[in-house]
Amino acid sequence: MKSHKKFTVACLSGDGIGPELMAEASRAVAEAGRLHRFRVEEVHVPFAGEAISRHGHPLPAETRAACRRADAVLVALTKEPALEGVKAELDLTWRVQRVRLADGDIAVVSPLEDQMEPYVVRRAFDLARSRRAKVAAVGDGQTWNTFVGWEAERHHGVEVERLSLSEALPRLMNAPDGFCVVVTQRAHAELVSDLTAASRNGSRIVASGRLSQDGPGIFGPTHGSAPDIAGQGVANPSGMLLAAALMLSEGLGERAAGSTLERAVSSALASGVRTADLTVARGPAATTRDFMDAVLELMPTTRTDVEFAA
Repeated sequence: MKSHKKFTVACLSGDGIGPELMAEASRAVAEAGRLHRFRVEEVHVPFAGEAISRHGHPLPAETRAACRRADAVLVALTKEPALEGVKAELDLTWRVQRVRLADGDIAVVSPLEDQMEPYVVRRAFDLARSRRAKVAAVGDGQTWNTFVGWEAERHHGVEVERLSLSEALPRLMNAPDGFCVVVTQRAHAELVSDLTAASRNGSRIVASGRLSQDGPGIFGPTHGSAPDIAGQGVANPSGMLLAAALMLSEGLGERAAGSTLERAVSSALASGVRTADLTVARGPAATTRDFMDAVLELMPTTRTDVEFAA
């Protein structure tokens, strides 16, 4: 029988709602591994407020070491200042952000270093081929246009739209469903990412990953610890689950598993399962655990491939 692949993930829960969100992400990753025949060994290490209470420091040496040794780092609270220390330990060179809209989603790919432009353009076209085959290239300059042109020639059937920053920003804010994959230059990356994640009605769910070409990347939702609702079982796990799916796809290379989890989250939302922050109509809201139970129930039906033991 074919042996299962095995990965190690450093899990940084922190405090506030972090531990309860990480617990649900762990359930999702375990089920994805069961369905797609791989195993994830989780290493839970102290981080942020939790680490201060136990060790007197937000980022102890054991946490730094665990992140360096892991295949990927999953963090529940990406707005914690201590995360900057983790980033400094790793050779992170490019970024991918996933934004789930009310109807569809967008991937934003950008370099963290200028020399990574050819790589991120290539990665954007690869992503588009597995999605709706549309790339919006936001940038300027002859070199940038040359990179985009090379990949357009290599990926027949992918629709390419070249946009300046001033053309792209209002559309990302007001008509985001027209985009599939957006790739942009480092100089524009923060503005493009921030505006794509912004929402006037709170309906956008955002996860991001910072990656290395030959080492672990960091993946997480874009929110803080929310201490006012911690421990009440009402935190929305959607962003955390989207981050776990991004980690599976881009961090561990298990793209079918990542897609299975993504589809299950989307199906749960489409079926009307809503935590309190997303409930607009009268009626009971789902708890954090209720939502995750619905996702787990859906995952076998949203599985995107069938794998057989040799």
